[in-house]
Amino acid sequence: MVDIKPLPVDKLKWNCVPESLPFETTDQLEDLEQVLGQDRAIEAIRFGTNMTHKGYNIFALGPDGLDKHEVVLSFLKDRAHDEPIPSDWCYVYNFQDPRRPRALELPPRRGVEFRQDMSRLAEDIPFVLKNAFESEEYQTRSNMIQQEIKDAQDEALSTVDEEAHKRNTALKVTPLGFTFVPVKDGKTVSPEEFRTLPEDEKREIEKNLEYLREKLEEVLEFMPDWLTESRDKMRKLNEETAGYAVGHPVEELKKKYADLPAVVEYLSAVQDDIIQNVHQIVHGAEEDAIRGPGPQGPQPRSFALEPGRYMVNLIVDNSEAKHAPVVHEDEPTYDKLLGRVEYRSEMGALITDFRLIRAGTLHEANGGYLVVDILKLLVHTYAYDALKRALKAEEIKIESLGQALGFINTVSLEPEPIPLKTKVVILGTRVLYYLLSSLDPEFTDLFKVAADFDEQMERSEESLELYSRMLASRIRQEELQPFSKEAIAKILERVVRYSGDSEKLSTRLRYVGDLLRESNYHARQDKKDLVEAPHVEQAVKAREHRQSRMRERLLEETEHGTILIDTAGRQVGQINGLSVIDLGSYAFGRPTRITARIRLGKGEVVDIEREVKLGGPIHSKGVLILSGFLGAQYLPDQPLSLSASLVFEQSYGGIEGDSASMAELCALLSAIADVPIAQGLAITGSVNQQGQAQAIGGVNEKIEGFFDLCALRGLDGTQGVIIPASNVRHLMLDQRVLDAVEDKKFQIYAINHVDQAIELLTGREAGKKDEKGQFPEGTFNHRVEEHLKKYTRRWLNFSRQGGSENR
Repeated sequence: MVDIKPLPVDKLKWNCVPESLPFETTDQLEDLEQVLGQDRAIEAIRFGTNMTHKGYNIFALGPDGLDKHEVVLSFLKDRAHDEPIPSDWCYVYNFQDPRRPRALELPPRRGVEFRQDMSRLAEDIPFVLKNAFESEEYQTRSNMIQQEIKDAQDEALSTVDEEAHKRNTALKVTPLGFTFVPVKDGKTVSPEEFRTLPEDEKREIEKNLEYLREKLEEVLEFMPDWLTESRDKMRKLNEETAGYAVGHPVEELKKKYADLPAVVEYLSAVQDDIIQNVHQIVHGAEEDAIRGPGPQGPQPRSFALEPGRYMVNLIVDNSEAKHAPVVHEDEPTYDKLLGRVEYRSEMGALITDFRLIRAGTLHEANGGYLVVDILKLLVHTYAYDALKRALKAEEIKIESLGQALGFINTVSLEPEPIPLKTKVVILGTRVLYYLLSSLDPEFTDLFKVAADFDEQMERSEESLELYSRMLASRIRQEELQPFSKEAIAKILERVVRYSGDSEKLSTRLRYVGDLLRESNYHARQDKKDLVEAPHVEQAVKAREHRQSRMRERLLEETEHGTILIDTAGRQVGQINGLSVIDLGSYAFGRPTRITARIRLGKGEVVDIEREVKLGGPIHSKGVLILSGFLGAQYLPDQPLSLSASLVFEQSYGGIEGDSASMAELCALLSAIADVPIAQGLAITGSVNQQGQAQAIGGVNEKIEGFFDLCALRGLDGTQGVIIPASNVRHLMLDQRVLDAVEDKKFQIYAINHVDQAIELLTGREAGKKDEKGQFPEGTFNHRVEEHLKKYTRRWLNFSRQGGSENR
C-alpha cells in the first residue's frame, strides 16, 4: 500500500512576507506609468492604431473587471495628443436639390468662423438690397420702364380715340374695361335716345362701333407683349441691381475662403440664388413699378429674406479641440452613432430642413478614435449593422432607421454622406468575440486586430514590486490613506488567490480597487492614518459576511440534518463530492452526497442527473468516461454485465462540469467491491479513461466548504479533502484551514490516480496488475474484478435459462 502523506502547510498557500517588500508605506513608492500585465494587448492596440489600411479596427477582448475601458482610453488619449485636429464639418442648403443638403469640410476652427460669416451675410442682405432698390439710380431706371409702357399704352389708345372722334364716338374707361359711346352734337347718346334714332342712323352708328372695337382689339393684342417686355426689363433690372448689391460682400467671402474650393463654389451658388430669387426677396418691387401708384398712393416696398436658407449648420466643431478626438459612446443607439434628422411641428404638421440635422458619435470621433462596448452595441436595434455599414463604406450616411429598412417612404432629407476616417475600438468578452468571428463573415474583415487582455500575470519579485507601485498609484489617485507594507502583503495574497493560481497575480483590477477602498474605510472607522493588515482582513471578512447568507443557510440545514452529509463513519457506494456555487461576485464550496447502486445489467452506467435533464453535457461526458475505465481496467476481454446508477443526492438544480467524476468513480468502485468509504473525506477532481486525476476549478472554495462543515461538527483529525496533484499550485487557503492543518486536525491529500484515492478512502491497497495481467489477491482492484466477473457469470446463466433483462 502506497503511503500518501498529507500536504504540508507551506504547500497550501503562498505567503507574502512583508519584509520582502522594499518599502514601509505606499507613500515611499513611485507611481507606475505602464499598464501592468497587458503587454500583449497593448502591443496589439499599438499595431491596430498604427495600421492605416481599411479594416484594421480593434476588438479588445477579455473578462470583466480588467479595466479594459480605462486601459484603452488611456492609451488612445496619449496617442491622440500627437495627432492633428480633424476637420470641421457643416451642412448647407443645396440650391440644386433641397432634399439633399450639402456637406462642407473646413479646416479646424474655421467652421465657427464660416458659420458667423454666413450668419452676418444673411442678416446684411436685406439691408443691402433695400438700399440698392431705394437708390435714386434704381428709381430712375424703374420709372423709365414704367413710363415706357405708359407712353406705349397712351399712344396706342390715343390713335383709337382719334379714330373714334372722327366717327362721332367717344372712348370711355369703365371698371370692366374699355367701351365706345356714340356722340351727337357734342353729347353722348344714351340708350333711350339711341332707340329713338332712325334706322339708317342706327345702322351707321353700329357699323362705326364695330369698326372701332376691331381697332381696339388690335391695340389690346399688343398689351400682354408690352407687359411681358416690361416685366423682363424689371426682372433684369432687379437682378442687375441685386448682383451689384450682394456682389461685394460675397466676393469678400470668396477671397477669404479662396483656399477652400468647395466653399467658394457654395458662395457662388448663394450669390446666384439671391439674384435668381430677388423678385421673392424684394416683394412688390416689380409689380409696383408696372402697376404704378395705387388709389392710396405709392406703397412701400417689402424686403423679405428667409435667413435660414443661407445659414450654416455646423455639426462638427473642433474649435476648442487640441488634438484628435477620443470618444467613448456609452449608449450606442442607431441615432447616436449615425446622427439624425429632427423635425419641428408647425400648424399641426412635422417639417424639417438642413438646420435640423444632428451629428452622431461617428461624426464627433471622425479623424480620431471611437470606443464602444459590444454588448451595448448588440442590444440596440440595428446599431451593430449600422456601424459595420459605415466602416465598410467609409462614410457616415444619416438616415432614419425606417428609411434604412425601407419601412418609410415619406419625403425627407437625404444629407450628403461624410467621409469616415475613424479607428473603432470595441470592448467585449472572449465569448462574444469568438461568436462574432464564427457567425458574422463581415466581422473579421472589419476588426482584424484582437487585443486579448490577460486576467493573470506571472508572480515574481519584479512583478510584485511593480504591482505594489500600481497599488500605490491607485491609492493616491483615489485619495486613500497610505497602506503599510503589511497591508500590501495581505492584498497581494488576496490578489494571488483571486487569480486562481499561487504562481500568478490577478489583473482584474476592479476587485483590487474595491479591496483598497474597503480597507481604507475600516482604517478610517478605527481613526487610523495608516491602513494596516488587520484592516485588509476586516474588509475581506466583511465582504464575505455581506454575501454569505446562502452559504450559512446551507451549513445550518446540513447541521440540522435537512441536507444529508456524513463527515464520520464509513458507507458503501457513498461519497462526499465537492461543488462550487457561483453567485457572481461571490463563490463558495459545498459538499454533496454522491451515491452509486449496481445490479445485473448490460454494462450501462446510468447518470440519473442526465436522465432527468439536470446534468449538463460536460457532466454527462464525465460519467460516460467511467464505463470506458471499468471495461479497460478490469474486464478488457469480457462484456460488463451490470447496470449502475449514479446520483447527486438532494440536488434540485442543474449540474455541470466534470469535477465530480473522480468522486463518482470511487463511489461506483465502492459499490461494485462492496467496500465502505470513509465519510470524513471529501474528494474533487475529474478523471480520464486511464484513471488519472485531472485538475479542476474552485479548489480553494471546495476545500473550505467541506472544512466549514467539519469544523461546525467538530474536527477529529480524520477529516480532509482529496484533490488532484495538478491543483496543488492553485492552493491559497484561508488561515482557518491552515491552522487546522498545522494542528493535524484536517488534512489535504494530493493524488495522481484513482488508485491513490481508493487507498485513502477505503484504507485498503488498490493493487496493480502483475506480468500476467492479474491484480494481487486481497487488493481492492482484485475484489472489483472478481465481482465484475461474478456479474458476468450470473448474466450468462440468466441468458441460458431463457431470461432477459426485460422479463
